[in-house]
Amino acid sequence: MRPPEIVSGALTLRTLGRHEEYAWRQLRQANRAWLEPWEATAPPGRTEPPVTFRSLVRRERRQWRDESAYPFVILHYDQIVGRVSVAGVRWGAERGASIGYWIAESHAGKGIMPRAVAMATEFSFYRGLHRVEIAVRPENVASLRVVEKLNFREEGLRRSYLHIDRAWRDHRVYALTQEEPRIGRYWSEGP
Repeated sequence: MRPPEIVSGALTLRTLGRHEEYAWRQLRQANRAWLEPWEATAPPGRTEPPVTFRSLVRRERRQWRDESAYPFVILHYDQIVGRVSVAGVRWGAERGASIGYWIAESHAGKGIMPRAVAMATEFSFYRGLHRVEIAVRPENVASLRVVEKLNFREEGLRRSYLHIDRAWRDHRVYALTQEEPRIGRYWSEGP
């Protein structure tokens, strides 16, 4: 499938381009400390080769072709400010996926992330997924506000769910299915 560009006002979701390596590296470097407490880390005992920018772009293009994930960068007024990814797409009887996201510290708290997650969720349903879920560390107050604003329903706690910031961390799991009502200002515009 050819990756779409989804626009809602000043926000655009699209794939990361090959020509954006400098902007991507600058954004990641500037937000390293801001994101470190929330990003996945490799567990001890297993080393993985470093991911180059070129291999990242290639992997994401392949995920789009295979429809195994829908990774987007978030642009606010044409500036890359974050990421929202629909990952682990499972077809067959389940038709589900997980959504992960992050935003630059300079753009946090401006309503960008709830709209971007809503746009990615609607796109997922449009593609034929039935259920999307979001796992959030209980300490991540900002991320919890996103799922609450979007009316995702809490389903429970997954103990030691992901290796983040050098330890196995618990996550609260939230979900939304295609037939559930989506209310609020973030749902007023779809893809």
